[in-house]
Amino acid sequence: MTSDDIARPGRPRSLQTYTALAPEHSEAVLALLAEAARTDGQQAVSEQGRLQLRGGERAGVSHLLLSADGELVGYAQLEDTDPVEPPAAELVVHPSHRGNGHGRALGAALLAASGKRLRVWAHGGHSAARHLAQVLGLTLFRELRQMRRPLAGMDLPDPVLPEGVRVRAFVPGQDDAAWLAVNAAAFAHHPEQGSLTQRDLDDRKAEPWFDPEGFFLAERDGRIVGFHWTKVHAAEGLGEVYVLGVSPDAQGGGLGKSLTTIGLRHLADKGLPTAMLYVDADNKAAVSVYERLGFVTHEVDLMYRTET
Repeated sequence: MTSDDIARPGRPRSLQTYTALAPEHSEAVLALLAEAARTDGQQAVSEQGRLQLRGGERAGVSHLLLSADGELVGYAQLEDTDPVEPPAAELVVHPSHRGNGHGRALGAALLAASGKRLRVWAHGGHSAARHLAQVLGLTLFRELRQMRRPLAGMDLPDPVLPEGVRVRAFVPGQDDAAWLAVNAAAFAHHPEQGSLTQRDLDDRKAEPWFDPEGFFLAERDGRIVGFHWTKVHAAEGLGEVYVLGVSPDAQGGGLGKSLTTIGLRHLADKGLPTAMLYVDADNKAAVSVYERLGFVTHEVDLMYRTET
């Protein structure tokens, strides 16, 4: 842990950086995130980032806690695990303490910690986040779309699986290693999803929402060639196409579309009114497939970065 005082007239600010958070710090950050989500309408820190608040030290991950007069007013997480891309960050300021320069202070600390090689997510793409990115000298780099469609009255064709392929549910402990290998191959181009580890998978299996019956594996000759992992957001009444992937050597045969249909039917059978998914805006092929399935853009997450 390191601690740096930030000079400012009025309420003194202090910034503390940790490689692992004590339980009381984790709870304080989660409370801040919950309050921000109630105000903003979505989480300021991704699921992966929230999972990394607990469980001890994680390689390449640091937590920045910004306090004013001893009260937690802001939080940022910096993850430096990609061997090529700059470190990625997320940050949030408590709604009651916005407009006081706290976001700029966190942003400046992230730039310093990353050696001015930085990527920052702005979930929801709000105008305040766009302004902060401009102030910090960051430029728009990536757009991640959240798309939704109604599940009620859904008219989807029967899934037609490629010859020799069968679909079954994921078995925790038995399928972990094989799934991680296929996931890495299917998302070799995707820095977040493709780098999932056993620890990341275990974190998700420990979450209350995890249901192996909604985690579909496509097999050919006993080998996993594709998968559709669904997720239920019970409080919001949403079903999610959480992760959908096809092994590179099984792509192009319609397996992805069939797995999508199987997962959506599973979510509809649970009585959920709406399905959602995330897709990169520049993945035109995937966006087109989802639009043909009735999905429309609901909101966007934006990533900004320093010039390189």
